[in-house]
Amino acid sequence: MESLTLHSPQIKGLNRFKFNLTVNPSEFTSIKQLGFDYFWRQRSKRLSFSLKCQSFSAGNESGVSSSKDGSSAIGQEEEDEGQKGHLIGPVTNASGSIVGFRLFSQPVNTNDSDLNASEISGLDLDKLNKEQEVQEDDGIEEEKLKVRQATNIEGKETAAAGVPISAILEQGVDKETEVKEELQGGTIVEGEQKTPVKLKLNIVFVTSEAAPYSKTGGLGDVCGSLPISLAARGHRVMVVSPRYIHGTAADKIYAGAFDADCRINVNCFGGPQEVAFFHEYKDGVDWVFVDHPSYHRPGNPYGDSFGAFGDNQFRFTLLCHAACEAPLVLPLGGYTYGQKCLFLVNDWHAGLVPVLLAAKYRPYGVYKDARSILVIHNLSHQVGASFMGDIGVEPAVTYDNLGVPPQWYGALEWVFPEWARAHELDKGEAVNILKGAIVTADRILTVSQVRIHQHFKCIMLSWIFMGNNNCGGGYGLHELLTSRKFVLNGIINGINVTEWDPSNDAHIAAPYSVDDFSGKALCKAALQKELGLPIKPNCPLIGFIGRLDYQKGIDIIQAAVPELMGEDVQFVMLGTGDSNYESWMRATEVAYKDKFRGWVGFSVPISHRITAGCDILLMPSRFEPCGLNQLYAMRYGTIPVVHGTGGLRDTVETYNPYSTGPDGSGTGTGWAFAPLEKGSMLSALRNALRTYRDYKASWVGLMKRGMQQDFTWDSAAAQYEQVFEWASTDPPYC
Repeated sequence: MESLTLHSPQIKGLNRFKFNLTVNPSEFTSIKQLGFDYFWRQRSKRLSFSLKCQSFSAGNESGVSSSKDGSSAIGQEEEDEGQKGHLIGPVTNASGSIVGFRLFSQPVNTNDSDLNASEISGLDLDKLNKEQEVQEDDGIEEEKLKVRQATNIEGKETAAAGVPISAILEQGVDKETEVKEELQGGTIVEGEQKTPVKLKLNIVFVTSEAAPYSKTGGLGDVCGSLPISLAARGHRVMVVSPRYIHGTAADKIYAGAFDADCRINVNCFGGPQEVAFFHEYKDGVDWVFVDHPSYHRPGNPYGDSFGAFGDNQFRFTLLCHAACEAPLVLPLGGYTYGQKCLFLVNDWHAGLVPVLLAAKYRPYGVYKDARSILVIHNLSHQVGASFMGDIGVEPAVTYDNLGVPPQWYGALEWVFPEWARAHELDKGEAVNILKGAIVTADRILTVSQVRIHQHFKCIMLSWIFMGNNNCGGGYGLHELLTSRKFVLNGIINGINVTEWDPSNDAHIAAPYSVDDFSGKALCKAALQKELGLPIKPNCPLIGFIGRLDYQKGIDIIQAAVPELMGEDVQFVMLGTGDSNYESWMRATEVAYKDKFRGWVGFSVPISHRITAGCDILLMPSRFEPCGLNQLYAMRYGTIPVVHGTGGLRDTVETYNPYSTGPDGSGTGTGWAFAPLEKGSMLSALRNALRTYRDYKASWVGLMKRGMQQDFTWDSAAAQYEQVFEWASTDPPYC
């Protein structure tokens, strides 16, 4: 039982008593009350006082608990010289009844025997209060105690300003002030401003990719940047991802990760599977890589030129089991993360983690205080709709391979809707790992704002994840997500503003900023020259960066190009994917050699140069959970023209010339069009082209407003912390 104990070790005859401090410090139950209510009302008005935080359990008479590395959770009382702390003694009225308590500061050189119970018990309450007023009039400031972070990187207890670390009831505390126990260490900020105490957590990201180690899209960007921002805000953060080894020079990216000398066996797929861990501490984050031969092959994390790997279920099941063990077995920085963790699981690849916590660990008392949050980056991946071919749904007979107890089959049971079955005799029975995560996670996040029907009957997931409704609004998961809408939130992704900074970008021809656009014209001319296009400063240059697949609306671009090429424009596309679209890009480049360029493949430096050199970025995605390219474009003063879906609609405000903004040139940062069809897209593009040619001041206003948007990860991290707090407050869902 966790409780707080008021100590009076120097006062003979005064029994120790303890009380429980729950979420609100004013809402506690006194185990042994002696006029304590009066004391609480009087002393909480002006005075701060320190308390000892102890853990009481059976057989632990001293009430002192130890941390996992063997160090005591509570330091020795007043070890430092000159720090005697406070004594608490009873205050009696004229009849001798105890009516309250009083705190006494111990002089530095006062012997413990100098102050005894007999000298305290007869104190007069009115006299004490008058003495207190005199002290205040004389300008003697009452001591204010502040506790800083209690656990450093080595896991040792520290002290702020020589005061033993315990807990604090801040000056002026009231019923709205919250004091929360931290999951690791402890940071409590001074309460004069009555700022709620923030939790400092042990956070474990579980992901199939994390930039710069591995990346195929936005998932890698998020899991490479968000952990760094959370670590900078005081959390202890671990990222668990596979150690992909390709046998090429690209493997040097893992050169800084050293063997953690930890081998474990995880039980799945018919027996024990041995995995190893590699570790690198960088940017304040513990990057942990799960090592297994199944991750050592050419290709991307999910497949190669022949398609998706056939053993993806095995590879990512291993990842989930290893991620659950890592906080328990890896002594990173000298001590483990322990059981009080918050797991951030990303997409279906990590979706088995919440299931394992609920089914395999909590029944045996492990991870009973852990929480899990599912982050859905792309809902379509769970039915194999992505170009990469990672699917996450397998035949029902594969359930026994997952290492999950049989009684939990219902959590992962999945029946394909009739439209998705292979033939009439196909019953559609399968196991869906993402569905299991939705069922068992404590909270669910999407990477764009969730729109809820005004009558709360259904979540409009078609806005977020897809453009057509033939799949039932959420790829078959819409009803399940609707049932959990009360724990479903959306947070827009941030971007790495250090990597994507036009004023300091090594990939572009010239730097520029919101105060000086001259460098952008140089970037445009350099891009035209590099691509072999005519250098025409006043010709609008349109760009596209992305995968060449159905999701990205390439068929809409394909249909619109002949008509668009009739305009005085230039168009450049960068991407790889469907071979048919790749062939079309090459043929279009030949047909419109002075206006169109198609770069088949992907290059980070070229993507930066296209973002900086273009005037317009086109994104006609059918569905886009968040999207990052439109954020990069606005950061570089490039105007996005996007399909109004998901994160694109959330982040791009359509330009309104009739509305006067702060800069006096209208409002908006681009154009969001709907529905997704050739005519609608061309109409939006023509509006943008006309503004570019005929209304230069308005165009500059668009550029400035886009560049001034706050899409930093620090802003997103603050929103994640709010969800962490909600998850930590509620009991585990499963």
